[in-house]
Amino acid sequence: MSTATDTKRKAPAGERVADWADGRLGIYSLAKANMRKIFPDHWSFMLGEVALYSFIIIILTGVYLTLFFHPSMNEVVYHGSYEPMQGIRMSEAYASTLDISFDIRGGLLVRQIHHWAALIFLAAMFVHMMRVFFTGAFRKPREINWLFGFLLFVLGMFTGFTGYSLPDDLLSGTGVRFTQGAILATPIVGTYISMFLFGGEFPGGDFVARFYSIHILLLPGIMLGLVVGHLILVFFHKHTQFAGPGRTNKNVVGMPLLPIYMAKAGGFFFLVFGVIAVIAAIASINPIWAIGPYRPDQVSTGAQPDWYMGFAEGLIRVMPGWEINLWGHTLVLGVFIPLMAFGLVLAVIAVYPFVESWVTGDKREHHILDRPRNAPTRTAFGVAWITEYIIVFIGGGNDLWATHFHLSLNSISWFVRIFIFVGPVLAFLVTKRICLGLQRRDKEKVLHGRESGIIKRLPHGEFVEIHEPLNPAQLHTLTAHEQYEPVEIGPTVDENGVERKVPAMQRLRAKLSKGYFGEHNQIEKPTVEEYKEITSGHGHH
Repeated sequence: MSTATDTKRKAPAGERVADWADGRLGIYSLAKANMRKIFPDHWSFMLGEVALYSFIIIILTGVYLTLFFHPSMNEVVYHGSYEPMQGIRMSEAYASTLDISFDIRGGLLVRQIHHWAALIFLAAMFVHMMRVFFTGAFRKPREINWLFGFLLFVLGMFTGFTGYSLPDDLLSGTGVRFTQGAILATPIVGTYISMFLFGGEFPGGDFVARFYSIHILLLPGIMLGLVVGHLILVFFHKHTQFAGPGRTNKNVVGMPLLPIYMAKAGGFFFLVFGVIAVIAAIASINPIWAIGPYRPDQVSTGAQPDWYMGFAEGLIRVMPGWEINLWGHTLVLGVFIPLMAFGLVLAVIAVYPFVESWVTGDKREHHILDRPRNAPTRTAFGVAWITEYIIVFIGGGNDLWATHFHLSLNSISWFVRIFIFVGPVLAFLVTKRICLGLQRRDKEKVLHGRESGIIKRLPHGEFVEIHEPLNPAQLHTLTAHEQYEPVEIGPTVDENGVERKVPAMQRLRAKLSKGYFGEHNQIEKPTVEEYKEITSGHGHH
């Protein structure tokens, strides 16, 4: 008869490792608190995910490319496998890029994926920020997260610029020369910044190495920190959601992070990666072998930056070549003014959440999103800005518009110069009218129901269309938005007849508030009494 032993059975190795880590890092309690976190399900939330996954793809492909790229401007004679370039003098940076494209297994595809992912990252960031703007997702407590996203977009622009400048081809060299001219137009500090970046007079011998350090270390490191901070704040503040039955500022209706959301997110990552890979495989971008190495005495025909730099390029292209001389120094206004305008536009985008909060006086937390039509002034501002961007973008490619559509380059420049002021105003007015019209239609739907298409003949011979009443969910969606009252200055004369002095900022705030929420800037929601009066006792409306 065997005897039982008191020897305690050991846990599996994996479980022991997990217990060891949990005892020192608290992983279990952290996972228990966050792995069941709820995320709402709406297609527009995937825009941010596209940006995140594109950023991951950029990092992965960038690591691969750094293994083979030589960031040096030392001149060499090319003897690689690309026959048309045999015997041509070029920089090591350009030669190594040719080697990556033609001699490294998968190198050209990785280069293409890296470049396309950068373009899609910034495009997704742009559209994601517009979604956040139009729905009011930047309001308290997410103003800091708006700034994080804004900085990610701006840093992404400069990271992309330094990246496509590294191959030292004729196209990127033209762009670098353009940028160096813009830097020199900056009073006082311009020459110092130029000397710092280029290590002497342009093109110098160090700018590729310096851009390389900025491109793979400085800017990506800051961006990675901003991405982590952005995601932490999303977790901390909980996700925004659109109005609907059962949805309040105190809950989130959706799916848990594990396992549903993570499974969908994982599949979506590979879908994004696959789409980018297909685009990279069939659509050539930046074919440096067809452009040639950079030479300061040459400019490539039809030189265009990547799309996200089109705004800055367009501002400079359409600006008249004004110059003034001050104390023996030339101030190039034709470049300096566009640079200041570009910086001002970026600054306005960054501080807009704080401006709107000050105008409305609303200090509450908001987790329910606005429908853009219910914030007509904000929506009109957003469309006006997009219109401005498109018009200036046309100016940035004025030479291509002229050659492809057989137009006058001068006419295109004057079109942009005029409509850069007229276009946004027209877009603002039209958008606002459309939003107010949609609000009126929503009010009619709430009060009279939805058109059913069914025609009924009444006993006295009249033909009417039957309107079906909306269900509670639809009624909630159309009436859940808040309506603000404009800020009032109040009486300017006290009870003794003494006129009080109203601060200028208070007057400005009242005027802006009236422009946002005053008469003719929002349509009043239907009241419960109106709804009951119209719907009670009637078979049709």
